[in-house]
Amino acid sequence: MLTTAPSKRRIPLYLQILAGMVVGLALGALLGKDASAPFGELGKLIISLIKAIATPLLFLVIVNAILKTEIRGAAGLRLIGWAMLNASIALTIGVALSNLLQGGKHLTVLATSGTTASYVGKKVDFAGVVNSIVPTSIAGPFVENLILAVIVLALLFGFGLRIARAEEATKDSAAVVERGLEALLRVTEIVLGWAIKLIPLAVFGVVTKAVGEHGFAPLRGLSWYVGTALLGFALQVGITYHAWLWLFAKRSIAAFWREAKEPVIYALGANSSLATLPVTLNALNRLGVSKEASTLGACVGTNFNNDGIILYEGMAVLFVAQAAGIDMSLGQQVMAALVCMVAAMGVAGIPEAGFISLALVLNTVGLPIEMLPLLLTVDWIVARGRSAVNVLSDMMLSLLVDRGAPAPSGPAP
Repeated sequence: MLTTAPSKRRIPLYLQILAGMVVGLALGALLGKDASAPFGELGKLIISLIKAIATPLLFLVIVNAILKTEIRGAAGLRLIGWAMLNASIALTIGVALSNLLQGGKHLTVLATSGTTASYVGKKVDFAGVVNSIVPTSIAGPFVENLILAVIVLALLFGFGLRIARAEEATKDSAAVVERGLEALLRVTEIVLGWAIKLIPLAVFGVVTKAVGEHGFAPLRGLSWYVGTALLGFALQVGITYHAWLWLFAKRSIAAFWREAKEPVIYALGANSSLATLPVTLNALNRLGVSKEASTLGACVGTNFNNDGIILYEGMAVLFVAQAAGIDMSLGQQVMAALVCMVAAMGVAGIPEAGFISLALVLNTVGLPIEMLPLLLTVDWIVARGRSAVNVLSDMMLSLLVDRGAPAPSGPAP
């Protein structure tokens, strides 16, 4: 009789990151400024690798979402309307909190030295951002990581392929292209997964350098960063979603949370709203939501209904600008917020989706991505909040779509 050896239990990524932080804190304090400086290059290299993979991945994810998503009729219109409203509120909360709390100014110690010093007083060129929306070549947006142009190409290619798939003369060849894109998407996800495994090493290097150069002062700024994000998530859930439950969905808040707590806890552990989808659907079923509404709100909606990511990015973009000493006008903040909303399309299934999307947004609007390695050290905390809010957003969307559906005409089975 053959026996198999028990598989080794892997250490969760967040524990690896925490260990990297602890070792980095100790080593940075021990080495001091000059000796710790080279360790910071680890974070830069890994962020560059992730950014290089993220741009083609975003293109493939959006094309795949267009090919797979079916939204029709009044239920589809309700889905889009509520999703846009929730996303707008989430963005407003994120941007408002950054303006009110000014948390990024607690990290300005980094703006007076190193590579971010050149950004102090810089004006964000949003005319260039707008001009970059229309690509001048196919390869250019991917080479320069121009997220808006990449999204435009993805939309054009996705809808074009969808039409070709429906035409008799091209349906077979279009199906081959679609399968090829699915395979390419999977390969890109695997490569990104390998890059994600290097994050603890990046955190170790960045923390070592930051503590060696600035002592423990950056920790205060990072606590503001985490606190602002978590406060934003709490406001989105505690005020926006509870208001919709009471005013429109006509549901008991206590009854909702009895069923919602399981998918929320699962999302906090799995750090993925997409991985939580089966648990979310079970909870919606127990709440009596119709299958059509739960499919639209949770399965289809999860491709673009990412309130947690959108709120986080709106907050984080201004946080980075404040930390780098860049003053953004209200109009520039609105433009940056719109870029965040567009960038969040279809990224729910990508590992560390919010952080990766943020890297592309910062590159697009001309803000310093050099700040990202330091923010990466605490993203494992913020990421779980993003995932939990995304799951609640999917559940809320399903309830709101179901509320507007016509009552069944026949007797209940």
